[in-house]
Amino acid sequence: MSERIIDPAARGWATSWYEASARARIDGLLDAGSFREIIGPEQRRMSPHLPLFDLPRAFDDGMIIGSGRLDGKPVLVAAQEGRFMGGAFGEVHGAKLVGLLRAALPLKPDAVLILFDTGGVRLQEANAGETAIAEVMRAITQVRAADVPVIGLIGGRAGAYGGGGLIAGTCSRLVVSESGRISVSGPEVIETNKGAEEFDSRDRALVWRTMGGKHRRLTGGADAFADDTVEAFRQAALDAIACAPAFDLTTLEAEQRRLEERLACFGDCRDATEIWARLGVNDPEAVPALSTADFDALLANLGETTHDAR
Repeated sequence: MSERIIDPAARGWATSWYEASARARIDGLLDAGSFREIIGPEQRRMSPHLPLFDLPRAFDDGMIIGSGRLDGKPVLVAAQEGRFMGGAFGEVHGAKLVGLLRAALPLKPDAVLILFDTGGVRLQEANAGETAIAEVMRAITQVRAADVPVIGLIGGRAGAYGGGGLIAGTCSRLVVSESGRISVSGPEVIETNKGAEEFDSRDRALVWRTMGGKHRRLTGGADAFADDTVEAFRQAALDAIACAPAFDLTTLEAEQRRLEERLACFGDCRDATEIWARLGVNDPEAVPALSTADFDALLANLGETTHDAR
């Protein structure tokens, strides 16, 4: 039975997903009072590495995990706190997510929700962080193979960069907002290695149209585009659970074909606007300024954006 809410504002549904903390996102996303945290701050499972660099620690290490209900559906949920070390993966941070995913195998929830907000791996815990990324990706494939969809929600300050971008690509479905960015290499990393003439990290318009939510949705790197509110992400998560694909050879082969087609079609493009034009967008320069409603209308007229290749 769906929970009836008399005053949606009381649940924080109108709150900006981008501005909200990880705990506020969970509170608004799940049914009221249903969240049960696992390994909470009171247990103080903190990074053993950060004190070596005289860096502050967080009692939850920037990763909140637990169980709850989404419109009555039993789910497991993990949320990264992008305001603590940019949501970066370390040993404890990653282990909590891996543990939650492994718990999904015997528990068989209707879905696992991952609220991404990460810049990648902590430099101070590089080896442990990289190992965590690999373990998370393997755990996601095992969960999906057990017919439990893994839904990624991306709209926070840090986006989903580095290893976080790789993990996002293994999810069953991805929901992204205007503020959501997905990329393996961040703007500063590209500029450092290739120079500003290749990618100017100070050009925010360039960053957003190359890695932002609208571009990822248009090219199939995300499956749904949501407004920047908790309510919009909640509904999008429900929709994503309902249409999550099977994790089988047919799905993988179809995605591989779509990736090959995408490379063949857009491989010589130098800017996102060129890609949008080839997709059939009449006015590519206007895309960044489109409202959510207008962008949804654009998507409805572009059949090529219905594929899943990330």
